[in-house]
Amino acid sequence: MATADSYGPVHTAGNAVPPLDDDLAGALEDLAGVHEGIDLIRDGIRLLALTRHTADETQTLLATLAGSAGADVITAIGHLVARLANADHNPALRTLPLDAQKATQRHGEQAAFHLNNPDLHQPASEASAAITGT
Repeated sequence: MATADSYGPVHTAGNAVPPLDDDLAGALEDLAGVHEGIDLIRDGIRLLALTRHTADETQTLLATLAGSAGADVITAIGHLVARLANADHNPALRTLPLDAQKATQRHGEQAAFHLNNPDLHQPASEASAAITGT
């Protein structure tokens, strides 16, 4: 039976998780300081991006992040957008004129609808499935 040692060292510079690319690093930087909850999300994204994962973990993460419409992070964000845009759930909006409350709610619901569209989740789902060839 082969062991990790029979394949040579696995903790080499060429086997290291690379640093964040400019696009992801820039997106995370742009979100800095908005709210403590957003900072936690930023920290989670950074942790996920810079952690070494197995193929199984990667498959699960792809599905959990965006590849399982109705049960992934994108879906949760869509529901959160709708909630934050609804004066019934967000007391900060109750001081707005009724027209503005309704417009805000409608746009939040539209955002949730689009973020929950199965077509949006399909590529991440296919990336997840491609790992095992299913």
